[in-house]
Amino acid sequence: MLNTVKPKVTLVGAGPGDPDLITLKGVKALAEANVVLYDALANEEILEYAPKNAIRIFVGKRIGNHAYTQDQINQLIVDNALTYGNVVRLKGGDPFVFGRGSEEIEYVESFGIPTFVVPGISSVIAVPAYQGISITKRGVSESFWAITGTTSDRKLSSDVALAAQSSATVVILMGMSKLSQIVALFQKESKGEIPIAIIQNGTTPEEKVGIGTINTIQQIATKNKLGSPAIIIIGEVVRESSKLKGFYEEFVSNKIQL
Repeated sequence: MLNTVKPKVTLVGAGPGDPDLITLKGVKALAEANVVLYDALANEEILEYAPKNAIRIFVGKRIGNHAYTQDQINQLIVDNALTYGNVVRLKGGDPFVFGRGSEEIEYVESFGIPTFVVPGISSVIAVPAYQGISITKRGVSESFWAITGTTSDRKLSSDVALAAQSSATVVILMGMSKLSQIVALFQKESKGEIPIAIIQNGTTPEEKVGIGTINTIQQIATKNKLGSPAIIIIGEVVRESSKLKGFYEEFVSNKIQL
């Protein structure tokens, strides 16, 4: 009997956490899926858009807790596409922003399987936006850096040191375990009073925010029990947020005790 399965893989960006922030095209892709492989940062509510009989496979990664290695995930995508046909690889944020989406696409295409990409709203811009932080603002910040805080060899990205020398807004993902190193690099550049915000579980009901300066943020993170997953935003735009402005002004005037 001939195998009539037509393999196809679509990488879909799930957005930053709020399930309503997935794109309409992403919803349509899920509605046609036979199999969905989803990440830890993809809100599970989004899986409701997939058919009830679709196979759902969790392949999420957290610090020190990987359900599968990247090589195993690559092979799972291929195996399920060849067996069941239409596979959706659901990835938090945007698949091509620190999401290893290009690696997965390259591996799948090496088997001659057609691939498609549905971009997602990246947490780099969405999470700060939810707190009224515009990562660029006329007269305040002309550009921004988006940096992974932890590289594949578990070290702090060398780009953080370069970013600390600039006047740009700096947005760091996966950087909470390296917070003390990040602080030290900015202090080395005499930027201890630069505003900084840490936003954990951004755009979700579990969102937590800590705001202060480079010199004080470690104390604030400890006091507020901030951890991963979180976005770190460094720059004058934090001070400019209409949503956070009152809180920041209280903090710098020493009305808020650490």
